[in-house]
Amino acid sequence: MSQFDPILAELEHEAFTTRRILERVPSDQLEWRPHEKSMSLGQLALHIANIPGSISGMLAKDSLQVDPAALGKPRVPGSKAEILATLETGLDQARNFLGSLTPESAEAVFRLTAGPFELFAMPRVAAVRAIMLNHWYHHRGQLTVYLRLLNVPVPIIYGASADENPLAQPAN
Repeated sequence: MSQFDPILAELEHEAFTTRRILERVPSDQLEWRPHEKSMSLGQLALHIANIPGSISGMLAKDSLQVDPAALGKPRVPGSKAEILATLETGLDQARNFLGSLTPESAEAVFRLTAGPFELFAMPRVAAVRAIMLNHWYHHRGQLTVYLRLLNVPVPIIYGASADENPLAQPAN
């Protein structure tokens, strides 16, 4: 048993929930946005689908220099199928990355910089938690608000939602 098995197990558990939420995204509403400053539904969904793969690719390096001018909003995907395929590809990348970690590489410091500024420096395993998993959950929660605003039933995440309750008795 690897010391990273709990993180892999969490990734798998949360991937199931994330997939259920992304499956609810209405294909005909990908350009909808709740506010002019917000990402569109499609941009947010694609960003969520991208997180496991893009963050694991980033964390596989010792450091990353980002260009603040290049940090734009994600593009609007062409379809829900593209979003779901992106998620599956990214999950495979994340599984491979997490499976390749050694105790030494997990504890090595990863640095993120923008120009002359160091945005953060932390052990790689802490960055997995902070910017791969917690970032993922944050945006996933944001997406559930979008779904609610569009009157799309919100699935169970950590407990019953207003639309799904596994403990509710069926109506007679």
